[in-house]
Amino acid sequence: MSCFRHIFYIILTLTLLQNATLTLCHTKGIRPKKSSSGIQLPTNMTQVQFSEKQFLKWVDFVGSLNHSLFKTAKNKLVASYTLTVDRNPATGDFTTIQDAIDSLPLVNLMRVVIRIHAGVYRTHVYAKQNTTPVPAPGAIGKQAVAFRISADTAAFVGCRFLGAQDTLYDHTGRHYYKDCYIEGSVDFIFGNGLSLFEGCHVHAIAQLTGAVTAQGRGSILEDTGFSFVNCKVTGSGALYLGRAWGPFSRVVFAFTYMDNIIMPKGWYNWGDPSREM
Repeated sequence: MSCFRHIFYIILTLTLLQNATLTLCHTKGIRPKKSSSGIQLPTNMTQVQFSEKQFLKWVDFVGSLNHSLFKTAKNKLVASYTLTVDRNPATGDFTTIQDAIDSLPLVNLMRVVIRIHAGVYRTHVYAKQNTTPVPAPGAIGKQAVAFRISADTAAFVGCRFLGAQDTLYDHTGRHYYKDCYIEGSVDFIFGNGLSLFEGCHVHAIAQLTGAVTAQGRGSILEDTGFSFVNCKVTGSGALYLGRAWGPFSRVVFAFTYMDNIIMPKGWYNWGDPSREM
């Protein structure tokens, strides 16, 4: 597979060893392993809520590490001002989300938070094209999520997601990516969403060994997975198409062009042959 450039139709069903705790990625980053589907959820907590709690614990752990970049990033989290959206015009700055977005200047050098009050908003939200220069990269060998999506029925058309390890966190929900550019090194498309990538350019920047996906399907009954249709995979390094983050990870590549950087095996079993099917 690694010696030719041609069209592939590959279906990857990846498995993950049960009862595991932590694993080292190909870089120096650490990713918590997915547990088996037999895990007992806390009382009055759904699977999504439990996953959210575990993610926030991981964020707290990473944030507690002694690194100057974390302090710099934390300082930048403070918003210059906040806009509120409420269906009641007496209690909010705007009554629609789109009006709040449209109120921002084309050239905006400040961080603005748009806070949406509880309610039902039936609308399409459009954000204008962002031409801000790409910022300089952070610490080498560290995880840094560039974008996370946890909403349902979200679509991204003509967007660029740039990063290294863990670029795009497709956390949960149904998502559609059309004509997007996604760049990274290890697990740079990961999560447990039900997502379709159509006509997207996936580009690896791994220096040695990298991986495109780390899909987190935790049960055979879960209707989740990543599908890549009419995409292209390019880049550097020796690249795995996927790593088994969940016990029933599911990734599909259909009618996709791939550079001759793909590892012959295609996928990585997280270092333990017992995870293979």
